Amino acid sequence: MEQKSGQPVSSPIDPRVRIGHVHLKVADLERALEFYCGVLGFELQQRFGSQAAFISAGGYHHHIGLNTWESAGGSPPPPRSTGLYHLAILYPTRATLADALRRVLATGVELDGAADHGVSEALYLRDPDGNGVELYRDRPEPEWPRMPDGELAMFTRQLDLGALLKS
Repeated sequence: MEQKSGQPVSSPIDPRVRIGHVHLKVADLERALEFYCGVLGFELQQRFGSQAAFISAGGYHHHIGLNTWESAGGSPPPPRSTGLYHLAILYPTRATLADALRRVLATGVELDGAADHGVSEALYLRDPDGNGVELYRDRPEPEWPRMPDGELAMFTRQLDLGALLKS
């Protein structure tokens, strides 16, 4: 095993591997469904009473699982603790990301931030349980900023929300 930057390196994972879904512990299933379905527009695929629900975009079995199995009535984790930083929801186009921003603004959900990373444009917010949520779209790979040697040159700049809304 070779060393790279002090870290053990093995052969790379198959490039077709994808992260399939996220399952979140929530305090109140109805409140979580109102946010993910009512605000963001996901569709309910299956429900297990008042304890769990599976939601998706486009009829997939589930992109997000929500459950209260170990968290009914619970509170968010305290600041400066380990856990999920955010889940990221990839939108296919700038126009669909603009639609997501309109939905969020129309319901009064506050943004934690909005950033242009060169490779992507992202909106950051919190769900009702305090989980970080990133709504983003990737730029086409040929537009990604690169160093002269080809290495990615990502950055963080303020995203122009007015320009996004015009998309």
